[in-house]
Amino acid sequence: MRNNLRNKARQRRHARLRRHIAGTAERPRLNVYRSLANIYAQIIDDTKGTTLVAASSLDAEVKEAHAYGGNVEAAKAVGELIAKRAQEKGVKEVVFDRGGQIYHGRIAALAEGAREGGLTF
Repeated sequence: MRNNLRNKARQRRHARLRRHIAGTAERPRLNVYRSLANIYAQIIDDTKGTTLVAASSLDAEVKEAHAYGGNVEAAKAVGELIAKRAQEKGVKEVVFDRGGQIYHGRIAALAEGAREGGLTF
């Protein structure tokens, strides 16, 4: 019951944030989704409604390197991977969409990894 209420609160926060956050062609949105076991990131152009780049902790590059590491290290690796893939597509600036999650732990680690990888937000 408590988890359901917590998820509803997160969904309300996310809806409230999305009223102000939108990705454009010049500055797409870096969306983060955190499940219990994994973390996923997408760079989305909301004007076209397309995903430009995606990365997750299930990708082979991240999974091999962090098979026995913690989730925070894997989240940082996902941030670095999405930054590398974004740079290959020519994306340098993004708008960070934390998905209603608190900016702490894995969410903060992913953001830090993306900044170290060269993304600006």
